[in-house]
Amino acid sequence: MNTSSLHRFHIPVMGLAYTIDSPVKVARFGISSVISIVEDRLVEMMRSYYYPQAGRVYQPITTDQPDYRAKRITDYLNLVNSIVAGQMDRLKKAAFEKGSELVTYFEMLPETSMLKKAYRQMTETADHAEKRKLADYLRTQVRPGSIDVNIMTKLDRENKDSQHQVIKDGSDAVAALRGYVESDLTNSSIVFSAGLNPRLFNYMENCPQFDMQEDGSFAKKVILKVSDYRSALIQGKYLAKKGIWVSEFRIESGLNCGGHAFATDGYLLGPIMEEFKNGKQELLDSLFEIYSAVQLKKNDRIVKDIPPVLFSVQGGIGTAAEDRFLHTQYDISTTGWGSPFLLVPEATTVDAETLGLLADANAEDVVLSRKSPLGVRFHYLKGTTADREVKQRVLNGRPGSPCTEKHLAFNTEFTEEPICTASRKYQQLKLEQLKAANLPEAEFNRQVEELQDKDCLCIGLSNAASLVYNVPFIDKLKAVNICPGPNIVHFSKVVSLKKMVDHIYGRTESLTKPDRPHMFIAELGLYIDYLKEKLEEEQANGTLAKKAKYFNEFYLNLRKGIGYYRAHASQLDDGTSEFERQLSRAETELDVLNYQYSIDNK
Repeated sequence: MNTSSLHRFHIPVMGLAYTIDSPVKVARFGISSVISIVEDRLVEMMRSYYYPQAGRVYQPITTDQPDYRAKRITDYLNLVNSIVAGQMDRLKKAAFEKGSELVTYFEMLPETSMLKKAYRQMTETADHAEKRKLADYLRTQVRPGSIDVNIMTKLDRENKDSQHQVIKDGSDAVAALRGYVESDLTNSSIVFSAGLNPRLFNYMENCPQFDMQEDGSFAKKVILKVSDYRSALIQGKYLAKKGIWVSEFRIESGLNCGGHAFATDGYLLGPIMEEFKNGKQELLDSLFEIYSAVQLKKNDRIVKDIPPVLFSVQGGIGTAAEDRFLHTQYDISTTGWGSPFLLVPEATTVDAETLGLLADANAEDVVLSRKSPLGVRFHYLKGTTADREVKQRVLNGRPGSPCTEKHLAFNTEFTEEPICTASRKYQQLKLEQLKAANLPEAEFNRQVEELQDKDCLCIGLSNAASLVYNVPFIDKLKAVNICPGPNIVHFSKVVSLKKMVDHIYGRTESLTKPDRPHMFIAELGLYIDYLKEKLEEEQANGTLAKKAKYFNEFYLNLRKGIGYYRAHASQLDDGTSEFERQLSRAETELDVLNYQYSIDNK
């Protein structure tokens, strides 16, 4: 992302298809967004769609070509980049008149923007020469939002050649990274999520595209998505030792987010942000000490100044007031607005049926499921075509999905070759094992239900683009699943891009439902529910005493979080004391759990 980003927000990666072409939709308005590049068949499908759209001939990159995965990704990113460049050329030449994209570009900028102020000055001046001079200046300042890409580091399956030999540097994540670094994207970032991957990070060491340029900038930058300060420090140091500088730490709520949820041990977003704020300089100094020493040793280069580092935050943000607080209180550069943009067809790619389900979703419709084959909790919208398909397969006596993509094929419980736990093959083998285990009926039924609830994410999270653009993806497999954050239930309207941007900046009537809790309260509630579920599970398994230390720490961290929010209540409340009332209700829920399970006495 630009160190001088025009907007105060970005659109994070969502699913596979949902932001696969978001830069084509929003970059020309100065808005940054993130593409998922894990599913190369989806990338190839998008190539087949956008080449004709751009008036160019589509040449397939087939699976029999060497390094086809990286080549598909490189070419698609180059294609997107060229499309955005063409859009920018046309936008700059447009007239400053109502309805033009040039006017929309400036109208959507935040009121604090110097460009927005110059634009207002141009529209208000009566002097024709001055107006023309300002118009010419404004055109020179127009630039696109960055085209960033995401790699979930856990998705790094080994790939083999026709002789069944492991391909050197051919794993999913490494090949995807290579596809990115070989693209012609500049002023762009790679976003790493889900933690440290030594193989992936070690490969980066030999990628000169991440080297600092003569002017101290980076053509391709690194963003780490982290859930806490410690994770940022550990991963940042690992990369610094490889001579890689982290240009942004993207802090995400552990539970109040879409997709896979990586819960902390009860650490809440507010206190986490406070720790980053207070420890920012120490973090930068620690990383720079390592990085500068590596640059001197490896490249005989003296780096005197700490390169720029941004701090951003995402996860459950829903109002302009929350957005402003995060910016002012924690001195961050941008906020990530994800799930609300699923209701903005001008920004994301969601099929019509799923779009309707999102708009109508209530609290009980978005669940922290066990749907993911990774074994990581996963936010999931119930009632989708994929959800219905999973249930129908169980009723038909054929649970499990055909596994065509295999990006989540990591299980070797029954087979030498890794398979996916959502696959039909795995579920048949696991069901036979469970039947032979002579488990109590209730436990057997619980495990069978959890097993058969697994869903194919590779196809389900990709199919929306196939439906929207009417291009084939996987023959006969058309079901869609989607993974919005819990915050989506507080938005109920499909809106334009400008309407959503105006909502973010507080320039229009709020798009959220009146009973929406503050994002900090919502996350606190999610953590209390999560704690309750974990306590019930461990008690049922007879292992509660063994986890006493974990639960005690979790409980104390939540109590500290509540204390932190209470100390900042005057800044977070709208004058109705509703924030404090919600905080007190959450505290009572936590006290009840402590009474039931004697958490702080263990």
